[in-house]
Amino acid sequence: MNGFPVSMRCLIDELAKMPGVGPKSAQRLAFYILRASREDASALSGAILKVKDSVRFCKVCNNLSDEEDCEICKSSLRDKETLCIVEEPNDIITIERSGDFKGIYHVLLGSLSPLDGIGPSDIKIKELLDRVKKEKFKEIIIATDFNTEGEATSLYLQKVLKLCGAVITRVAYGIPVGGDLQYADQATISKAFEGRRQVNAQKSI
Repeated sequence: MNGFPVSMRCLIDELAKMPGVGPKSAQRLAFYILRASREDASALSGAILKVKDSVRFCKVCNNLSDEEDCEICKSSLRDKETLCIVEEPNDIITIERSGDFKGIYHVLLGSLSPLDGIGPSDIKIKELLDRVKKEKFKEIIIATDFNTEGEATSLYLQKVLKLCGAVITRVAYGIPVGGDLQYADQATISKAFEGRRQVNAQKSI
């Protein structure tokens, strides 16, 4: 990047660290910021700092929130007896776009990956089991990704939730094998929830 001022090189380098942003995209973004008004640049930097200062994980479900409890957990309109387990907050946004699911969520903040040294204690499985004991759900939907890590996580959850007393289902049709939930479109998500299947017989502890 010879020919760029030091400040531009620093900005391009920082932008290039973002997922999916290569050197050329980083340069385009840097020139956009350079051409923007001082007010717009200030608004952008302020929004970034506000996110860092105010956004946290919901103390109940681990979704992103500006407060201790997220909007979904606080809502009186949600079905509190149906729980959907997802890997990341992005997955909630994808499911909510479909408009078909009216229950509540638990975000694991990751998935099991033995090859990477990520086990049950490294994601929010203990917190999930604590919720299940307290809240007594009628149905628990496992909506982890259909890749190797997501499937390993699903199988582990089926094992540890087997005797919880709830019907355990797994989203099925529409999500391609090897695909990530957050990249699925609205129709695909709808079909996946319509076609979810039970993965255990309902039992009481």
